[in-house]
Amino acid sequence: MSNTKKFWTLRYIIINATYFAVYSGIHAYSSVFLLEKGFSNTAIGLTLAIANILSVFIQPLVASKIDEGKKLTNRNVSMVSTAILLLGSILLLLIKSGVVAIFIIFALIYTVQMVYQPILTAMYFEYEAAGCHIYYGLARGLGSASFAVTSFFTGKAIGKYGVTILMILDIIFLTIALIILYFFKKPQVELPESKKAEVSNSSFFAFVKTYPSFMLFVLAAVCFFCAHNAINDYMIQIITPLGGTEAQMGIAVSCAALLELPTMALIDKIMKKISVKNLLFISGVAFLIKTLLMFIAPNMITVYISQAMQMFAYAIFIPAGAYFVNQTMAQNDQVKGQAYINCSITLGGVFSGFFLGGLIDLSGPRFMLGVSTAITAVGLVIAFLALYVLFKKKASAKKA
Repeated sequence: MSNTKKFWTLRYIIINATYFAVYSGIHAYSSVFLLEKGFSNTAIGLTLAIANILSVFIQPLVASKIDEGKKLTNRNVSMVSTAILLLGSILLLLIKSGVVAIFIIFALIYTVQMVYQPILTAMYFEYEAAGCHIYYGLARGLGSASFAVTSFFTGKAIGKYGVTILMILDIIFLTIALIILYFFKKPQVELPESKKAEVSNSSFFAFVKTYPSFMLFVLAAVCFFCAHNAINDYMIQIITPLGGTEAQMGIAVSCAALLELPTMALIDKIMKKISVKNLLFISGVAFLIKTLLMFIAPNMITVYISQAMQMFAYAIFIPAGAYFVNQTMAQNDQVKGQAYINCSITLGGVFSGFFLGGLIDLSGPRFMLGVSTAITAVGLVIAFLALYVLFKKKASAKKA
């Protein structure tokens, strides 16, 4: 690896690692923090649902503005997002009570962080096109590792210092991120005339009309992440009937996150052997196997095996999905494409929270997992059709 590539990659790794360290504090420990602040379970669910729904609408809007190529850039939006997260974390550290104020601030930073995530990915492709060569898979994999390690140690720190440690850690990580982003400036590159002439599909319907197969794949991804989020969100309810404990839940979650690293780190080499289309289909199959194993699990060993499928499911989907956008879209639509991929994850979480959670109360976790398995299977069929049609069209266009 050249020194230049190491330099760009190192800074992008720090941006990813700090982002996912903060993601752990805001997302993984959201219930812990809000419960301590006097929120009921219903209020927590409402807060997170509102934030997720807002992010689904805001992500494409922000992405459209960036794709227009005027004032907003990926780096500028990343800096503003980080500054908002930093200010919100400081306020949450200072405010000791007041459910309404905490609700507004927490919902805001939760939404902003979700909006920021696809921009982080889009920034990689923008910088790569400008000659700032970065190992994306390695950076994204270390982001997941950062999430796993931070989650593990944060749990211990909360027991010792209380929930205020969450915001203190977030403030430290966000300050580092803001400094790195400030100096993370790509060189100015003159776009070819063909690229300048490209028109961004700013409206949702124009985008769907231009990329129908891609949007069909987004629907498939919503199915995958409906089940994926259900497993993550209701893990303790799933494993308790199997004799599982909170400690074993921690092991299962941390192992899944850590196993993402090798796959993501090697994704560039993997893509030289296997096409993005096939990788996305493999990912869908792995999501189905993961959910099915959890559904039939008679003990914790099967749960651990199910979680190990993360290295073929989520760990392939995230980088392959990013490259999928880059390969199938005009440059002026790529930030929106990354946003829609991220929206599929968010929407999966919304449907999981509103629909699958209720199934546990209705008929128990096994019934919920049975429905999740069926939803994932439907998603796999949709993904196959979308990818087949899309790449068949590409092959026909090349021959012509």
